[in-house]
Amino acid sequence: MAEIKRCTWSTKDPLYIAYHDEEWGRPNRDGRLLFEKICLEGAQAGLSWIIILRKRENYRRLFKGFEPAIIAEFTEDDVERLVLDAGIIRNRAKIRSTIKNARAFIEKFGTDKDAFSEFLWSFVDGEPIINSRQSMEDIVSITDASTRMSKELKKIGFSFVGPTTCYAMMQAAGMVDDHLVDCFCHTSNRN
Repeated sequence: MAEIKRCTWSTKDPLYIAYHDEEWGRPNRDGRLLFEKICLEGAQAGLSWIIILRKRENYRRLFKGFEPAIIAEFTEDDVERLVLDAGIIRNRAKIRSTIKNARAFIEKFGTDKDAFSEFLWSFVDGEPIINSRQSMEDIVSITDASTRMSKELKKIGFSFVGPTTCYAMMQAAGMVDDHLVDCFCHTSNRN
């Protein structure tokens, strides 16, 4: 039996393989999940993504399923509680950023998660960009679209959403297919 060809960044770690095979690069239009992704990408800044993957369930539990309306009500006491929990990255600025992002979400979109999804997807004109990357060296970390997304998110009050973070979220949410062309997950290779 032939070995399955994957992007070279996916390791032998079962969690990473599952993420690569089932989630990364697959179009996602669920506004709550997109909010989660942008917050987790911000938490990942300066760290390896596998660290966040290993802590993702703790993040989901501690940040109440990434429901913006609930997180927007978090107080400084919640920040202190979260900073003490080793189940997440205990960085005050990153924790406060998730709360700030939830408040900005509520102020701009209310509880309309579809509007948030449409807003994010508007940076790719509502359709995934299918790239034809031959090697990891072909993959970029910033694009014009991610730079525009970053500026607009910052304008409405989000933080930890630089162009690199936005591009990583775009890849993760399938707004961009950056699977290598010989990877079985690339759009051209899916049944």
